[in-house]
Amino acid sequence: MVPLLLDLAPLRENAPYRRLYAGFTLSNVGSQLAVVAIGLQVYSLTHSTAAVGIVGLCALVPLVFMGLYGGTLVDHYDRRVVGLVAQGVAFVTSLLCALQAWIGNTQVWVLYLLVAVWNGAFAVSSPARSSIYPRILRRDQLPAANALSVFAMNASMTVGPLLAGVLVDAGGFKAAYTTDAVITTAALWGLAKLPPLPPEPTEEGATPSKPGLRSVLDGFAFLATRPNVRMTFVADIAAMLLAQPRVLFPAAGAVIFGGGARTVGALSAAAAVGGIVAMFFSGRLGHVRRQGLAIMVSIVGWGFAIAGFGAAMLAAGGVLSRGHALWFGLLAMAVAGAADSVSSVFRTTILQAATPDHLRGRLQGVFIVVVAGGPRLGEMAGGFLSTGVGEAWTAVIGGMACVLAIVVLARVQSGFLRYDARHPTP
Repeated sequence: MVPLLLDLAPLRENAPYRRLYAGFTLSNVGSQLAVVAIGLQVYSLTHSTAAVGIVGLCALVPLVFMGLYGGTLVDHYDRRVVGLVAQGVAFVTSLLCALQAWIGNTQVWVLYLLVAVWNGAFAVSSPARSSIYPRILRRDQLPAANALSVFAMNASMTVGPLLAGVLVDAGGFKAAYTTDAVITTAALWGLAKLPPLPPEPTEEGATPSKPGLRSVLDGFAFLATRPNVRMTFVADIAAMLLAQPRVLFPAAGAVIFGGGARTVGALSAAAAVGGIVAMFFSGRLGHVRRQGLAIMVSIVGWGFAIAGFGAAMLAAGGVLSRGHALWFGLLAMAVAGAADSVSSVFRTTILQAATPDHLRGRLQGVFIVVVAGGPRLGEMAGGFLSTGVGEAWTAVIGGMACVLAIVVLARVQSGFLRYDARHPTP
């Protein structure tokens, strides 16, 4: 009988994975808390959605550069050591975020700089962690492990934003950032307890190429000739670039729905709650063979949900009361979170299963550029678009543009719809 609920076998059977999972789950709570707090602090200093959108640009440049270069480090050096160093930099950045709040910083450029440093560190630590999983888990456990990771991330995105709203309201930004710094230490613990994970030899018996431009280009050369792996990136770019709603949340809380920081936290958490529910009933995902088709259907669902969120904002204070419109907005974000979570499980599984070990770091580096950099670029675009058409229409237009883009991609790359998980072909 195919299981319905979340598959916990990787946690039960693998102690190194269990420690790594626990450490990063706790750390991610702090990270999501800090993301919301930074958006709120920038908005409180500038009262500008466009200024919040610039946070995305400050994150994008280090994400792109360090995601690509960091992937070569992961392929060349011990993955445990690379992850520890990168996570150490992220921890120091969290301490500096707390410090600027405690001394009463009023300069928005300080926040932009800290965002850049933290995202550079994240762009290295994330591919290191993702490349570790295929080394410590069996291939048949990868879908379950990825579902667990998405479940944990969504739980973090529920607890973190809600905690940010409570802490910012009760103790200001210094309380929020200090809490983030304390719980970020959990990720260091999870990595420190891993065994050494030096790079494996290639099929030719040589060690991977040294970090640098040539190594990065090798990864892109592989990607250019592997349509199924490539489509996992292209489809996600379409979703994140065209329909990224997070930059709209501060204005939604301050002006459209009302409620301020608590509404911002609730909107962020609603997407995570949707993801949690989807992953709680994810037992069947490991038995899905047409994983490419599942990705495309999921992203279409994301686009329609974001358009629905925009419709809720349009209705606020007019067709619906602000309170009722907020509930519809929360429901739309929950559906979006569920769709994104299913897509994430299959995109990660295809990448891990269809990529050789000596290239996993570089491809995971590209993956983090897309997964983390795409939303940042989408936030920047959404922030500037909202100055012309407003926050509500930005969501409606972006959601429908996402749906249209996926339909076009499905016609152009129809082979991706036939990808068979039993025979992972890159």
